[in-house]
Amino acid sequence: MIFLQLFITFSKIGIFNFGGGYAMLSLIQDEVVNKHHWLTVAEFTDIVAVSQSTPGPIGINAATYTGYTAVINAGYPQWAAALSAVMTSLSIIWLPFILMVTISKFLLKHKDSQWIKDVFGTLRPAIVGLIAAAAIMLMNRENFGSPSEQTFVFIVSLTIFLFSFIGTRLFKIHPIVMILLCGLAGLLIY
Repeated sequence: MIFLQLFITFSKIGIFNFGGGYAMLSLIQDEVVNKHHWLTVAEFTDIVAVSQSTPGPIGINAATYTGYTAVINAGYPQWAAALSAVMTSLSIIWLPFILMVTISKFLLKHKDSQWIKDVFGTLRPAIVGLIAAAAIMLMNRENFGSPSEQTFVFIVSLTIFLFSFIGTRLFKIHPIVMILLCGLAGLLIY
């Protein structure tokens, strides 16, 4: 029963959602591509791209599109896929919501406590690791091409990546301007 599996999987991902949507992308990919095989790597890469370009948090958007696509791939009708999209969206947020409502009073009361600061200090490296894993996960054949099979695509993708990294990091070009410049470069090249 794919609906129950999706609910359990995205509830589990939601409870470990430290660091926001980008941090949970590697968890989502591991579950839906590697463990359950609901999506291919190419489909997941497309879902990430769509999730980034639509309004709203990327983690919830990815859950929505994953729920829809997984159920369509399993052979269910579109109405079942739409229901699954709503269910996965809710399943990724319900446990964190309950947890935050429950502990928010405690955190506000003890926010200056050294113990609380230590806990959040310990979480920071894990969050950085999850975000780095998501970045590495997106550096795949579908996004960058293959150096042996698609040499031109790989070189262009790597050049645009380095250009955007250097532009935002060293020259402090605003990210929106950098996205527009990279999009223009891709449009002109391809």
